Amino acid sequence: MRLQLDYKETWLHRINPSLKLLLMLALFMSILFIHNLNVLISLTFAFFLLFFAFTGYPFKSLMLFLFPFIIIFISTSTSMIFFGNGETTWFQWGLIHITKESFFRGVHIGFRALSFALLGIIFSITTRPVYLFYSLMQQLKLPPKYAYSFLAGVRLIPIMIEEFQTIHHALKVRGATGSRGIRGLFERMKRYAIPMLAQSIRRAQRIAVAMEAKHFSNSSNRTYYYEIGFSKYDVLFVTVIAVIFLGCLLPFQ
Repeated sequence: MRLQLDYKETWLHRINPSLKLLLMLALFMSILFIHNLNVLISLTFAFFLLFFAFTGYPFKSLMLFLFPFIIIFISTSTSMIFFGNGETTWFQWGLIHITKESFFRGVHIGFRALSFALLGIIFSITTRPVYLFYSLMQQLKLPPKYAYSFLAGVRLIPIMIEEFQTIHHALKVRGATGSRGIRGLFERMKRYAIPMLAQSIRRAQRIAVAMEAKHFSNSSNRTYYYEIGFSKYDVLFVTVIAVIFLGCLLPFQ
């Protein structure tokens, strides 16, 4: 089973994954301590520009990625706006109490969550997992046994989904509907869980034996299929992030 979206490779895809990861983590920590609403709004719109202009995906796909986080933005901000505390009341009706303080606090939390979401989406859709783990091994010296284990786990997810679909079709053909209610739910869970768990144990054992036979526990003198290095796009990325951060932060100081 393969799920793949068409996209055009941009300069964001060519950045060293380890550098991108470290800069994203630094941005996460910096945004966490920013309490100026104007700065948060400016950063969010700057990340929107990166997201729509330089990720290389079609507009419909980008909106599909963004839709759940728009829902999170609305839910987190409105819950604080409608039920927050404050002194300057703007509107009150029953349990709904909108104040000036709760409004700005809710918008503040909403834009913080949206900026986190944008950074996470930009990183995830412009970084190939294979390149990321190879870069972690080469630049950040992550032991190969952990990196390749994560890679194997990522590759096994589509296999498990396909196996789940196979079991579902087999049970449907055999007419194994089961009873209704909570008892029927547990019966269906047992029908799916037991064969999938057995197959997962066998598959994990085979992978462990294969990795042990190829000496993945020994990281010395190991060669790599992909050589991940640094390029001019890394300098461009650092420059763009610095310009965005300083350009949004300094005018409101």
